[in-house]
Amino acid sequence: MKRRNIIIIIVAVLIAITIGAFIIYHINQENGKSYEIEQVKQYNYFLLKQGEQYGVIDRKGNIIIDAKYSEIKIPNPEKAVFACYQGEDVKILNEKKEEILSQYSNVEPIRLKNIVSDLMYEKSVLKYKKDEKYGLISFDGKEITKPIYDEIDSLPYKEGELLVKQNEKYGVINIKGNKIVENIYDKIAVDEFYTDENRYKYAGYIVSITTQEGYRYGYLNFKGEEILKSEYNELTRVTEIQENENAYLLCAKNGRYGIMKNQETIIGNEYQSIRYDATNQVFVVEKSKKHGIANKEGKLIVPVQYSQIDITGIYFYAQNEQGTTVYDNKGSETNMVASMAILNTSNDKYKIRIDNENGTKYGVISKEEKQLIDSKYNYIEYLYDNYFIVSNEEGKLGILDDKENVKVEINKASIQKIQNTNLVQATLDNKTIQVYNKNMELICEMQNAMIEEKNNNVRIQNEMETRYFNKEGKEVKNTEVYPNNKLFVKVENGKYGYVDNNGNTVVDYKYDKAYEFNEYGYASIKKDGKWSAINEQGIEVAPISYQMDDQSEPFFIGSYYRVTYGFGEIYYTNTANI
Repeated sequence: MKRRNIIIIIVAVLIAITIGAFIIYHINQENGKSYEIEQVKQYNYFLLKQGEQYGVIDRKGNIIIDAKYSEIKIPNPEKAVFACYQGEDVKILNEKKEEILSQYSNVEPIRLKNIVSDLMYEKSVLKYKKDEKYGLISFDGKEITKPIYDEIDSLPYKEGELLVKQNEKYGVINIKGNKIVENIYDKIAVDEFYTDENRYKYAGYIVSITTQEGYRYGYLNFKGEEILKSEYNELTRVTEIQENENAYLLCAKNGRYGIMKNQETIIGNEYQSIRYDATNQVFVVEKSKKHGIANKEGKLIVPVQYSQIDITGIYFYAQNEQGTTVYDNKGSETNMVASMAILNTSNDKYKIRIDNENGTKYGVISKEEKQLIDSKYNYIEYLYDNYFIVSNEEGKLGILDDKENVKVEINKASIQKIQNTNLVQATLDNKTIQVYNKNMELICEMQNAMIEEKNNNVRIQNEMETRYFNKEGKEVKNTEVYPNNKLFVKVENGKYGYVDNNGNTVVDYKYDKAYEFNEYGYASIKKDGKWSAINEQGIEVAPISYQMDDQSEPFFIGSYYRVTYGFGEIYYTNTANI
């Protein structure tokens, strides 16, 4: 009996060990597919252009690499790793102009795709070439993968993941070299699913193989797991449905469309077309030139019997020979007249009402359908709180509250909320800018002004004046906006100079325009139509000779000013005219 108990215990232990090993193995497998995109916390190095040659400067404007190369790529501006090209030849140099990573050949950065930024490359890995094959290395020279790939390229939208080709087939690896998608496909594309919180993290992969009938498409989720086999003529993700773990997929077989939710059939492949309405979360389906509507679960809520269905706001307008039937967004018939439409707003208390009987007119009703603003405006848009932007017959804009009181006169050429603030910007026909606080009180008026976010505040300025406001509309001083600066702009008698924290004049009032110091310790100054910069000691770093008519505020590092080109890329130069 005891011996039997011992055997049972031993077996149980072995089973526990096996299960533990299985769990650890799968955790490691899962962790093997994880990766972390390196964040650039501080820019230390910048591309320098002199004539048609390129070099590198540091954050103080010192030349690190002489401008003698036909091209230079800085994959991570925080690190001293520079790919310097002379024609087809490339060398990787450090901040001492020493060649590094010379044990590898043809080392190059990997350029990102479908991104608008000055950070255009993978920030922690490089590719190299050996015997006509490619591999990955880290910036410190550690080999990540052997040179086993015919091609290594960035995967559009997915920073940190790489499209690799091997034996004429494509797959995906991450920057750690771990396989995400096997090399068995003829094409791989990202489904472009995006959320503000996670960006493209939960985007999956649309894959395809070649058959005798042509391409056939399938789908892998963001983990690289096969969800749908490659058997569809067409396949796209409904990216408007913002569910990270659930991919709604529009799939076509033999010219018939359906909807899959991961591996579950929501709508069978029986329709000539399907389109998604994100406002009401429904699918408009078409079969034999007749239209209907299915909800997100695939249930038909409007029968497929109408020649046309239009969706305006929260109602569906279904037309056939008998006329127009109006359905609500749950699929119930209503008594709504076809000439009226209702739009939801981001505030449940209010709806926009559109009357089309005698020309299109907008009004506002409550959720109880009480008329709050008469339907007499050419356009209405909900702003926030109890405020609405309205447009009159002349196309002029103003702001009303929910009792139809005029809060901002209806004579503006444009009105918009300043992003990430509680402020509203209005523009008059004479290019005067007005700024209102949350209570619709006018706090600033300035002609030919520009409005920009600066250090979590709002800067409003023209050629003669600069004012700052916090995001609630309280005016603040430049010393509050730039607390780390040593010198600050001050204007006297129409001329600009600089004072210290105590208000003592450090730079005389002699400039026609001057800006506050940037994070690298330089401030742009203008005199007689030309520009230069001063350092934190108030000394001009170069003669005032730069002609930059197209730049309202040049950005300097030392004697070099910034030029933006291409897709958000930048370089610095000291060419006198641009």
